[in-house]
Amino acid sequence: MTDHQHADQHDHHDHPDRPDHPGEDTSAQELRDISEVSSVEIITSACVHLMSAAAVKVGLAEDEATGQYQDLAEARKLINALAGLITAAAPEIGNEHARSLRDGLRSLQLAFAEALPFPDAPGESPGEKYTGRVS
Repeated sequence: MTDHQHADQHDHHDHPDRPDHPGEDTSAQELRDISEVSSVEIITSACVHLMSAAAVKVGLAEDEATGQYQDLAEARKLINALAGLITAAAPEIGNEHARSLRDGLRSLQLAFAEALPFPDAPGESPGEKYTGRVS
């Protein structure tokens, strides 16, 4: 092996951020991976995560020991964020994707309203400033 080949091999091991390095830096790999994902998929995935978290906080998931995980204050924040994201993203992601997300949002809004001990004033329920009154 020449000194030049040895130096190249040595440099290669000292730079884990090089794409052809087997122990590649995880954040560089994640950046490359996310660059290959469509914006529609990223937006939809974010909405699904918000929906799942909101469903748990509304009390739709049960814990065997306590009965549920309900936290309506947290659910309200999640539903508001979800409604804002869906409203803003709808023109970008297309009607088919937006329709199913709106359906999920509406189901969460109705479940939230059912879980409240006293109803919110019209237009004050989570997400209604984006979606209008849900009934």
